[in-house]
Amino acid sequence: MVRIVNLRNTAALATGLLLAGAAHAQGSVTLYGVLDASLLYLSKTENPTTGANGGKFIGFGDSGYSPSLFGLKGTEDLGGGLKANFTLESGINMGTGGFNDSNGNLFGRQAWVGLSGGFGDVKLGLQYSPLFLALYDLDPRLSLTGSSLLPWLNNVAATGIFTRNAVSYSSPQFYGFQGSVLYAFGNVAGNFQAGKQVSASLKYQWQDLMVEAAYFDSNASPAADTVPPTDVPFEGRLIGASYKIGSLTAKASFTSFRVSGGPSNNLYGGGLDYMLTPSVDLNGGAWYMTDRNESSSHAVLGSLGASYLLSKRTTLYAQVGVVHNDGNARLGLVTGEGLSSSNTIFAPSGTTTAVDLGIRQTF
Repeated sequence: MVRIVNLRNTAALATGLLLAGAAHAQGSVTLYGVLDASLLYLSKTENPTTGANGGKFIGFGDSGYSPSLFGLKGTEDLGGGLKANFTLESGINMGTGGFNDSNGNLFGRQAWVGLSGGFGDVKLGLQYSPLFLALYDLDPRLSLTGSSLLPWLNNVAATGIFTRNAVSYSSPQFYGFQGSVLYAFGNVAGNFQAGKQVSASLKYQWQDLMVEAAYFDSNASPAADTVPPTDVPFEGRLIGASYKIGSLTAKASFTSFRVSGGPSNNLYGGGLDYMLTPSVDLNGGAWYMTDRNESSSHAVLGSLGASYLLSKRTTLYAQVGVVHNDGNARLGLVTGEGLSSSNTIFAPSGTTTAVDLGIRQTF
């Protein structure tokens, strides 16, 4: 009889420990996401076969302003200021329910685990490079339609955005300075240099002024790649600044893309973001891209956006963008995700206009 009681007590204790562990895990994990869909008009599209004008486009636009995604992130307090962290993040195509705005895999945006504390932050896994995070900091619009993201995709696809097999370190802020470094392994047996990616950034923040510089270098890899590709061999440099005056934020930057066997483009850009009211955000930007190896190839991109916050989670937005390409420049206006007939990170020669009206909800 005593033995039965002990077995029951043991089972109850084990069950309690399991439930306590499950409750603790649930309490430390957050589900989050963004759902973004729009109606899109393009005056021109590029024919992917000939490069000529493929005609107008009027239809559904996925992720017009920001990537549609969902993810899980968690933090565990290990004591003494040390924390264990993780993030798993997947892109969503709002038109089809498939993958989107990622490297084509289930958690193709982010999949990393790491530690943080007084020493800084260490991450291992699929993550954004310091160069891309610097571009994000210095973009006046932060939109997938008519922003500095389009020249990035136009030059090197998703390389440096979704950086796989990577380990990174970000320092704590010290007298306004913060640095980050990343090393991504190519994971090619017998060839340590193949597919290697290196990136670093240095940021200085003083009151409302922010100055940032970043670097990226990648080697080609013979291993199987992702879709869109994330191993384009290129060298990138960026420097820029941001300054905030009340509700107005001004940003300007210079980016250099030197693609192995491809163009060497300089990108100059800047713009403004203004919170007209707590519910209305207005922004605009302009960018000039020119090929150092071919002066006749250049592009000018300009865009304006307005957002109205219906609530903290739901936003209506309207965007308009214009790009003009000369020579061999083929800069597009939108990310092209969800458009089956053409790749709209590219646009034909001449002038192309885009209008995008959408709704965005976060959770």
